[in-house]
Amino acid sequence: MSVSDATARRRVTASDVAKAAGVSRATVGFVLNQTPGQTISERTRARVIEASVRLGYRPNGAAQVLASGRSRIVVLVVPDWPIEFRFRAFLDEASLALDEAGYSLVTHFRHPHGPTRRLWETVTPDLVVGIAPFTPDDLASLRACGVKRILPDQTLFRPAEPDTSLASIDGPRLQVEHLRERGHERLGYAVFDEPRLSSLVTARHGAACTHAAALGLPALDLRCLDYRDRATDEVVRGWHEGGLTGIAAYNDDVAAAVVGAALRLGLRVPEDLAVVGHDDSPIATIMVPALSSIHFDSAALGRHFAALALSRVNGRPLPAGDPPANVTLIQREST
Repeated sequence: MSVSDATARRRVTASDVAKAAGVSRATVGFVLNQTPGQTISERTRARVIEASVRLGYRPNGAAQVLASGRSRIVVLVVPDWPIEFRFRAFLDEASLALDEAGYSLVTHFRHPHGPTRRLWETVTPDLVVGIAPFTPDDLASLRACGVKRILPDQTLFRPAEPDTSLASIDGPRLQVEHLRERGHERLGYAVFDEPRLSSLVTARHGAACTHAAALGLPALDLRCLDYRDRATDEVVRGWHEGGLTGIAAYNDDVAAAVVGAALRLGLRVPEDLAVVGHDDSPIATIMVPALSSIHFDSAALGRHFAALALSRVNGRPLPAGDPPANVTLIQREST
């Protein structure tokens, strides 16, 4: 009976792989765990990998966690946000950076009416990071599950505080500043009617109004749009008839909806209505007229997040300085 036949009826172990490859159990562990500092020949390494594939070896995750005390999993807890262009780029870069360091990033979206079971009650993460502060119930669950590493600092829990992660105040500030420089003093702020973004909308609109006040301008008139019907046209008509000439949009999709409504009403962009988006997503350059927009380096933010996570799980000092967002305004035809 072959080794494959003998192991077909039970779980394949590292010892089976070692026997099939003619090496020690330790060598199998060094090769499959990619342990650094080992002087294992490429021929031996290839033999171990070939045997593990042929036998269908799968590491026992629970045993690995018990043996090492680490799952090499980082859980990122995110509010119930839509996955927009820049946030997706952030997650992609963070996941890649952690993967290169041997960790897996698992994103856990907290749906308000979803299952009560939390992800860290199912897996055993090395670190749990919350974009928004954790609730007292979350903290009790984390401690009960033995999660020792948690970010952010849990002494800062303030349930009424809006989520400002990835909603840099620099973007709204640059939107208002740019419109003011173009001669616009009565401004509106456009968002889609998306309840899941309410905390981010609050943060960005608040930052825009704060900077407008610093420039001696009135607060931005906040309006929710519905891109699925022509109600957007009526909002834009009201803005124009009320003397508003500059619109800061929550993101580029919203900016596109505003520009589309303006063009349907026969308004000139930017002569009658100037519009600035946010996120510098592909639609900003695809649109005609092309959208002025706020660009920020979401990939750099993702790498910074990964460095933050790795420093915490490895017990090293946290990265110095603020995240390198590098927020800039890209001027195009819409202003």
